[in-house]
Amino acid sequence: MKKLIILLFLILPAISWAQELKSPNENFNLKFSIEDGKPTYQLELDGLQIVKPSSLGLELVDDEDLISGFEIVETKNSSYDNTWEPVWGESSKIRNHYNELLVSLKQSETNRLMNIRFRLFNDGLGFRYEFPQQDNFTYFVVKEEKTQFAMTGDHKAWWIAGDYDTQEYDYTTSKLSEIRRLMEKAVTPNVSQYAFSETGVQTALMMKSDDGIYINLHEAALVGYSAMHLELDDENMVFTSHLTPDAIGNKAYMQAPTHTPWRTVIASKNAGDILLSNITLNLNEPLAYEDVSWIKPVKYVGVWWEMITGKSSWAYADLPGVKLGETDYSKAQPNGRHGATTEHVKEYIDFAAEHGFDQILVEGWNQGWEDWFDKSKDYVFDFLTPYPDFDVVELRDYAKSKGVRIMMHHETSGAIRNYERHMDKAYQFMIDNNYNAVKSGYVGDIIPRGEHHYGQWAVNHYLYAVKKAGEYGVMVNAHEAVRPTGLRRTYPNLLANESARGTEYEAFGGNNVDHTTILPFTRQIGGPMDYTPGIFETDISKLNPNNGSRVRTTIARQLALYVTMYSPLQMAADLPEHYNQHLDAFQFIKDVPVDWSESLVLEAEPGDFITYARKDKNSSNWFVGRTNDEESRTSNIKFDFLEKGKSYIATVYKDAENAHWEKNPKAYEIEKYSVNNKSDISIDCAPGGGYAISIMEVDKSDLKGLEKL
Repeated sequence: MKKLIILLFLILPAISWAQELKSPNENFNLKFSIEDGKPTYQLELDGLQIVKPSSLGLELVDDEDLISGFEIVETKNSSYDNTWEPVWGESSKIRNHYNELLVSLKQSETNRLMNIRFRLFNDGLGFRYEFPQQDNFTYFVVKEEKTQFAMTGDHKAWWIAGDYDTQEYDYTTSKLSEIRRLMEKAVTPNVSQYAFSETGVQTALMMKSDDGIYINLHEAALVGYSAMHLELDDENMVFTSHLTPDAIGNKAYMQAPTHTPWRTVIASKNAGDILLSNITLNLNEPLAYEDVSWIKPVKYVGVWWEMITGKSSWAYADLPGVKLGETDYSKAQPNGRHGATTEHVKEYIDFAAEHGFDQILVEGWNQGWEDWFDKSKDYVFDFLTPYPDFDVVELRDYAKSKGVRIMMHHETSGAIRNYERHMDKAYQFMIDNNYNAVKSGYVGDIIPRGEHHYGQWAVNHYLYAVKKAGEYGVMVNAHEAVRPTGLRRTYPNLLANESARGTEYEAFGGNNVDHTTILPFTRQIGGPMDYTPGIFETDISKLNPNNGSRVRTTIARQLALYVTMYSPLQMAADLPEHYNQHLDAFQFIKDVPVDWSESLVLEAEPGDFITYARKDKNSSNWFVGRTNDEESRTSNIKFDFLEKGKSYIATVYKDAENAHWEKNPKAYEIEKYSVNNKSDISIDCAPGGGYAISIMEVDKSDLKGLEKL
């Protein structure tokens, strides 16, 4: 027996859970140790394992890896509890409350130092690698980060393919073990893409375990580093980080003292808690600007949807090729389809002014659109020179007289060097002509050639553009850029990103019907999305007879998206003439705010439905939105979030009885009720449908004749 005990001792791994850390409410428990010289962690929620023992470390180029041979030098525990106020957001105050464990490690043979900092919140974990100043380790190149997330089973997952250049995929819902089999179908064509693995997926990754635990894996504060994907070992259900490479295959170039972005694990038994988590924001640095008076949420319309659908053209002429500064557009024959003309833009300005919108986006105003795409051109735009039929000064003055602004559009066509060469002049041009917001785009492969949209080089550029814009008082809406990771806390002039499959794809064949029931659990964990909702005419052939696409939604759900798809930058994306046909429904888009003091999740299940309630930051009014998947469902909500003793009128915009995203998308009903905090309501949601509710505080005398709920 004595020999057996000794033998068992010898074959057990050299592991001792040397350090434990609990969340402030003690629901989460983190364990850290060195296992055979390798840093290892695991995470529990209410005694249930969320992440099994998982190793940590980095592989280096031409240097000893930072994976094994470590010993603990020192550990420090601390706590932090503070409440801060975002410039804009889903709530007016955010509590940042966590317990922290800082583990200082030394690699015995090399004497190199590496720290791992863990922060455990009441809703999950954040951790990162830190490299202090040291004599023998200053410059290093990351070959691969080897952070593991060992899952406890074959979870249900909502995922898109790992890709270095695009996130514009429909989500696939499957077990983890099915990812490999489904990957080929999940990688649909895109103008720039680089899928790297049969089991690689992107963050934010949403999962649900068999025992009902919702788990989300992502990253926060992506600065000076490559974006992280997840590579799945589908035999053992272990994810390992996979960084986006540069043109020669390296992942990141580092100089100590430095640190990586945070890796995050958000988990709960309640799906709504994932949506309300502020871990991503709290792991970012505080506000970088002293004056933020110039940063304002924006509701806008634009000359855009008619181009996406093919009704109009970005280009002024049909030319085989252009050279900026050489092509004489005064001699070119206009194609007659150009959307960004002075007179047409004035029509949009009039519509925006009439209905109280802040801005109007105009795309295709500048020279170069005739051969902007897929030509690998470096000098593709100068961001300064308008087409002959776009009068910058006249439109500037006309918009100003109407109390609205024009929103600038900077499409780079992936030519990042060219954009940076012109950036100062482009931003100054904006200031000179009363623009204070820009939609930037990065369509196509990145130039310099071989770089990727989510590599360190491009990531550095996106932040450079935001900071440079801040110097000019310009707000940024970046499309095709890297997915957000909470940087809006530090740089709130980054109003929104696209960085996912948005409404534009409804004109390219359509999005899955459940798409907007998944995005808040995945892409939006990192920050707001410029999803561009508000499409009332769902048959695209009505705009362009050659385009047979159909928007997979009802009108009622399009209204709901202004609440469920949070953004301080919201577009009424359809054409004015379509809104004029449904002004009663359009009223909700006019009423709904873009800045909130409080947000609640009333119902949620990823891939099925989400119901949000949000309170206006500047009034006592509330707004509710429900997005529904392809199944008919009934939503039951209570109004107990309303203030006691007050009276409200609830205007309900809902699917009609026979509504259906495909068969009858425009069937909606509008009903008004008297409600208070004791009221409740049951609403049927059509396939691809939903509902929106505006809840306005009124005097009791205003409730006469209304049914009371």
